[in-house]
Amino acid sequence: MNDALRVALDETGYTTESLAERVGVDPKTVGRWLSENRIPHGRHRVAAAEALGRDVGDIWPDTSRRRDPVWFRPWQEIEREAVALRSFQSVVLPGLLQTEAYARAVLTGAGTLPRADIERHVTTRLTRQGVLRRDDPPQLTAVIDEGILRRPVGGRETMRDQLLSLVTACAEPHIRVHVVPSSVGAYAGLNGPFVLATCPDHRLAGYLDNQLEGQVVSDVDDLAAIMAAWENVRGEALSHWQSVDLIREVAETWS
Repeated sequence: MNDALRVALDETGYTTESLAERVGVDPKTVGRWLSENRIPHGRHRVAAAEALGRDVGDIWPDTSRRRDPVWFRPWQEIEREAVALRSFQSVVLPGLLQTEAYARAVLTGAGTLPRADIERHVTTRLTRQGVLRRDDPPQLTAVIDEGILRRPVGGRETMRDQLLSLVTACAEPHIRVHVVPSSVGAYAGLNGPFVLATCPDHRLAGYLDNQLEGQVVSDVDDLAAIMAAWENVRGEALSHWQSVDLIREVAETWS
């Protein structure tokens, strides 16, 4: 809960609806600023603060103290506003579907973060998952390699809980998971993970990850190449419910 924003609304007489109209956003967006403590785009922060007669830093003080990687922030903004996300992962589960224990094990095992920063990154990753719990969540379609299900990240209990959590998530109408079985030979996914986001204005944006930092992709030719890779990995994968059955079956092997 953003208490500073709530107090400002109460004192000025604005509602989420009237502030949304003043700023030029949907009322649900203002509701997320309030209930989920989401940080608006810069222009919306300024417009809202002006309407409420406050300094931006009084309502969103963390914007000047953010410690998540600078290179990741543009993608976070895209992810928050996306109406659809298509993710391929070959090594670990998508961050939006990770349990806390699994996320902690992934970040610890990477060996690139100071111990003091790991919990902060776990919190950031779990907070990002709020996008899937909003009233109008994006349609998430994730394709994963079967090897992810069998890699002992964090130990047997962590893996079993993670896979059962994944099965539960797959029951949501806006979440679809497809597994590329280990029987598939060479396919486009061997070249690395990627995410495609469909923005509210129907534009596409891509995201590529590597050992140093991620890259937001907007070039038309690059997006076409990523889309072709998506069609390849999706074509090699099992159906959603076949995948759910496989995930459930592998989860029992971790008991």
